[in-house]
Amino acid sequence: MKKYTNTGSKDTRSGFGDGLTELGKTNPNVVALCADLTGSLKMNAFKDNHPERFFQIGIAEANMIGIAAGMTIGGKIPFTGTFANFSTGRVYDQIRQSVAYSDKNVKICASHAGITLGEDGATHQILEDIGLMKMLPGMTVINTCDYNQTKAATLAIADFHGPVYLRFGRPKVANFTPADQKFEIGKAVQLTEGTDVTIVATGHLVWEALQAAETLEAAGISAEVINIHTIKPLDEEAILASVAKTGCVVTAEEHNFLGGLGESVARTLALHRPTPQEFVATQDTFGESGTPAQLMEKYGLNAASIVKAVNKVITRK
Repeated sequence: MKKYTNTGSKDTRSGFGDGLTELGKTNPNVVALCADLTGSLKMNAFKDNHPERFFQIGIAEANMIGIAAGMTIGGKIPFTGTFANFSTGRVYDQIRQSVAYSDKNVKICASHAGITLGEDGATHQILEDIGLMKMLPGMTVINTCDYNQTKAATLAIADFHGPVYLRFGRPKVANFTPADQKFEIGKAVQLTEGTDVTIVATGHLVWEALQAAETLEAAGISAEVINIHTIKPLDEEAILASVAKTGCVVTAEEHNFLGGLGESVARTLALHRPTPQEFVATQDTFGESGTPAQLMEKYGLNAASIVKAVNKVITRK
């Protein structure tokens, strides 16, 4: 099995910040808007280098989305930045009406997603944002796994016309994908080859899936790991090709099992190739305060939980 090395833990929000900084130098149409969280979103460098293209909106997220939608009419490419909870739940009506329905070229960039926001607690830990965004017609939904991939995705969505929801996180996580990668929206990345089970993971759970695959290999189970960085449009072809070999699948995500990646995969399988599936995700619950590691363990979002799910799904083949 191919092995992956953590080249140094980094937070994915810094991948966004560095990607935005690069875009500031190369694309004069890129503008940035922030809802009073410039430091948390790592947007300071863009603000300092291009003050005429940075707009501090304050704690007025709905207004930020409306302003961003208006800017697209003049050919600008607005990147909005705030926490995932405020990027989606607080402003869903504005996104639906002013961005998705109007097909505006707004990039909704959301940090501190999931329970790994940590100590800020349940009110800030949104676990339903992927579901909210993927149900909007025309919305592209991206959930990156590490610093390098987040930076690459930030660069890629600037060249993509249409509304995008880009989701990333707060904590430092393993950085293991290539620094020079080409990010292809809607194209899954097969990380390992396997014959016994398919593990389809997204976001912070991709590294956990790779760790689980190593544990499973030691136990004689061959796992194929697929990194789904784009949840919508979903790379159904890659998933179906993999389960045709393995005969069962585990989906893994830092999100509610209702409405997330797992449901999208289940729909694909139900329509094209009914296959046993287990879900590693939160079980229709809110989060709570704690360190990211504590919460990932408590809510079953780690390598050990993926291994457990694999052992269960294999018995259902």
